[in-house]
Amino acid sequence: MLDRLMKAEVASAAKVRNIGLGLCLFVSGCAFFPEASFELAKGSRLPKWFSIPPPLTRSQVSVRMDYYIPPWGRRATFTMMGPGNQVIAKVTGTVDGDEPKTLSTKSGVSNAAFPSYEVVTVSGVTDIVEHRKTEPLFYVSDDPEVWAALVKKP
Repeated sequence: MLDRLMKAEVASAAKVRNIGLGLCLFVSGCAFFPEASFELAKGSRLPKWFSIPPPLTRSQVSVRMDYYIPPWGRRATFTMMGPGNQVIAKVTGTVDGDEPKTLSTKSGVSNAAFPSYEVVTVSGVTDIVEHRKTEPLFYVSDDPEVWAALVKKP
């Protein structure tokens, strides 16, 4: 009888441990697997934190952006690749706020879905990512009205 109780207690402890481990993996999984991935549009400039190494040109490099949404704040990882998808540089930055921002006629916040913007800061350098529509592409914004509305000056 005592043997049966001890086995039941060990099995119960194992279940609790497995549930706890499952919850930890679920929560931390958001930090290790991208929520979404996008390619920089060919006609867009590179984000400010990247420069093209000589002798490459803009048409020879691509940039992939992966969004991660862990419980402690959103982040984006940018990977610049050259010919043959060789990784040239990879950086991670923080994404401002809890969700993408939209502007109504570029003068205030709107409920419209697109274009949407993300303010991303990598090593103290801020840039604005623009999503123009539902597609696997992103652009880097230089629009002064967008910058004035979304980036707070120190």
